[in-house]
Amino acid sequence: MHGFRFRGWVVSMLLVTGAMLWLSGPAVAQKFVPNYDESKIPRYDLPDPLTMRSGKAVVSARKWTKSRRPEILKLFREQVYGKSPGRPKSMVFRTIETSRDALGGKAIRKQVRVLFDGTESGPGMDLLVYLPSQATSAVPVFLGLNFNGNHSIHADKSIVLARSWHRDNPRDGYVNNRATEKSRGLSASRWAVDRCLESGFGVATIYCGDIDPDYHDEFQNGVHPLSYKKGQTAPRADQWGTIAAWAWGLSRAADYFETDSQVDHKRVVLLGHSRLGKTSLWAGARDQRFAIVISNNSGCGGAALSRRGIGETVWRINNSFPHWFCGNFKKYDNRENRLPVDQHMLVALIAPRPVYIASATGDRWADPRGEFLSAVHADPVYRLLRTEGLGTRQMPKADSPIHGQIGYHLRTGKHDVTDYDWRQYIAFATKHLGR
Repeated sequence: MHGFRFRGWVVSMLLVTGAMLWLSGPAVAQKFVPNYDESKIPRYDLPDPLTMRSGKAVVSARKWTKSRRPEILKLFREQVYGKSPGRPKSMVFRTIETSRDALGGKAIRKQVRVLFDGTESGPGMDLLVYLPSQATSAVPVFLGLNFNGNHSIHADKSIVLARSWHRDNPRDGYVNNRATEKSRGLSASRWAVDRCLESGFGVATIYCGDIDPDYHDEFQNGVHPLSYKKGQTAPRADQWGTIAAWAWGLSRAADYFETDSQVDHKRVVLLGHSRLGKTSLWAGARDQRFAIVISNNSGCGGAALSRRGIGETVWRINNSFPHWFCGNFKKYDNRENRLPVDQHMLVALIAPRPVYIASATGDRWADPRGEFLSAVHADPVYRLLRTEGLGTRQMPKADSPIHGQIGYHLRTGKHDVTDYDWRQYIAFATKHLGR
């Protein structure tokens, strides 16, 4: 209406501009400006994890386990991450390299190729495992996906270079979408391999791009086609996106651990950072074989409450990374209050197993307070299941970790995985699993 108060050419320009924005679609028309002001958070009501969709209260551990947990899990499967298939019947584990004298004698190294359809030409992933060389029995293991290839987590020259697609970055050693020797050890600062070994833990990792490349390729070049029915070329709206595919790959690593007598498959600690932290939470929620689940700076779609709208939002993440979640999740762009779930319920799905959520003071995009509040609102489920839960509703100061059944810390610094984080994770795992 205000346009008609100006000259005719202004009206015309407004009409043309509006038409162009409408034709270009919402991703272009809506410029995203993140909110970091707590006073501007929209009013919201969180779904109660201990109230059934029918309105009935969940007052017993049995009711949670038999009724409410499956109900919540189904909602996340159908509305957020997407449904994924089970273990492939033809899957094969093939050891491609092993050493009992790795890292100067400190570790046993194993490199296992997981062939999802049993063939070298089909989709698969490489699993790198380090175990303490002095261990006399099966050991607990930290398992996590990595961003840059298994060879990037340590300078060990015996690690097989990743063979899958990488985003080009010649400075870091990725040329023509392939890894080169220059990229070896690139991400070593994020992987406390030596510290874990000294503490009696193994370390296992998989390049996420082995399972599904981290770009929107219409789900053609990763594991998704394995599950397509005749004539299908893409997942349905309620079927798995890339995060669910990565989580599915972590479960295939758990399948392997059950065959390796040197790994204590009942004491596997699942860890992920950023988008891979979102993945670890979903993998831990859907696969209860993981003993502990750790989310490091996972933010929107991970540990942070979606309804708060701080930093990255559902609209922003779906438009920037349309392949991460299932198609149905896009229904909730700028409509977070219509979601039948929120991320505290994802944390609650891990109960009564220990879960750890970590934030960073310099990572406002991931909404540290929203991550902490997920822990707070998951606490009643942990209490119902007779654990200590989180133990507080007061967000701790920076660098003051909480190690309850739900762990949390706010670390000084930026979006990253640091030695401080690893020291907390090892202490948390030692408390709950033993050395």
